[in-house]
Amino acid sequence: MELLGELWARGQDADTVADEGMAGAPDAAILPRARDDGRILITMDKGIGDVREYPPELFGGIVLVRPPTSGRKAVQEFLRPRWDALIAHAQPGKLVVVTERGLRVR
Repeated sequence: MELLGELWARGQDADTVADEGMAGAPDAAILPRARDDGRILITMDKGIGDVREYPPELFGGIVLVRPPTSGRKAVQEFLRPRWDALIAHAQPGKLVVVTERGLRVR
């Protein structure tokens, strides 16, 4: 199952940047849109995790996913056992960083 479907299966109202017509849009456009739509952004983009550039308290919630390897299958396998904790901690105004060692909330 794709990541989006896994969020739906957990009762989450989720969408993709591509489905929102924002594929390739700059971070500075995506984050305010997610906030205005009441959504938490899940990303692997380290730049969005820069709290000086994107203070979490100004946005609807940011989850930075840092798997040890890349690729669709590797990311899915990394997230599957972490979905419940990620969903429990992701909230407006917070940055959640998900790594092999666990979750950090700022």
